Amino acid sequence: MDIGKIEKVGIKDMWKREDSDFTPWLAKNLEILGREIEMELSFVQKEKRCGSFSLDILAKDENDNNVVIENQYGKSDHDHLGKLLTYLTGLDAKTAIWICEDGDEQHIQVIEWLNNNTPDDILFYLVKLEGLQIGNSMPAPHFSLIRAPSKTQKAFARAREEDVERYQLRREFWKELIQKSSSTMFGDKTPSKNNWIRASAGKSGLSYTYSITMNSASVELTIDNGKDSEELNKQRFDELHNNKNSIENIFMKPLDWNSVEGRKAYRIKWTTTKAGLKDRDKWDNLQAEMIHAMGRLEMALSNNIQNLRA
Repeated sequence: MDIGKIEKVGIKDMWKREDSDFTPWLAKNLEILGREIEMELSFVQKEKRCGSFSLDILAKDENDNNVVIENQYGKSDHDHLGKLLTYLTGLDAKTAIWICEDGDEQHIQVIEWLNNNTPDDILFYLVKLEGLQIGNSMPAPHFSLIRAPSKTQKAFARAREEDVERYQLRREFWKELIQKSSSTMFGDKTPSKNNWIRASAGKSGLSYTYSITMNSASVELTIDNGKDSEELNKQRFDELHNNKNSIENIFMKPLDWNSVEGRKAYRIKWTTTKAGLKDRDKWDNLQAEMIHAMGRLEMALSNNIQNLRA
């Protein structure tokens, strides 16, 4: 059996001009492009005006969302990238498809960044256009993906976005709490993106800790001299636990006495579930309650910490 050899055909040998030849052909054959990007595309309009520019093809996806398609002969360039973004925003589209013969490395990175850092319903495709021929057969177009969004990318992007929002909330929460704690050991702390801030309790490995989650807040004494100090951590915890009743009497509420899961550390902790990081309208009362609780915890533990044998 004779086997044919695939050969490349110049795009301009198939469609002399992009605007008057290739774009009209693509408008009538969107299903070929759609198969490659796994999307049902239906034609809406050619040369759709958007400000002072004209989009090559406006289409719809299977959910009736606008899809903008920008075609380009040759290698991707900044001009077409700028137009692509203009069309996406100006025509309220959910998907942007950029077709070219070759993708510049900078533009590949931009498309990847956009897919990683935009809402998960906004999709960017960079598609390579080639002409192929076997022997004396008619030339055929071939689309291949240079860059495309993935569920994994969007999931990571969404997680990062949520992290950034949560980090910002935490910084704002700690900033306010620290300002209100100016006369305490936390008065010189720096707002953190973490869900906790700590201050020394007067001995190495002992610290007072504020913690915040979306639904709760806590104050605690953390006993943690490092992963190789399990024996010392437990000895200190046991000594303090021997005075549990008097400590809780001074604190005026029950405390949680437990080890830290996954670490050879211990904590003595009070928690409130009345509000958390998500309850911004309750921050003022929550911060006041946390500061008051930390003051009582320090009062209840300070003498006992000083009297620790190790």
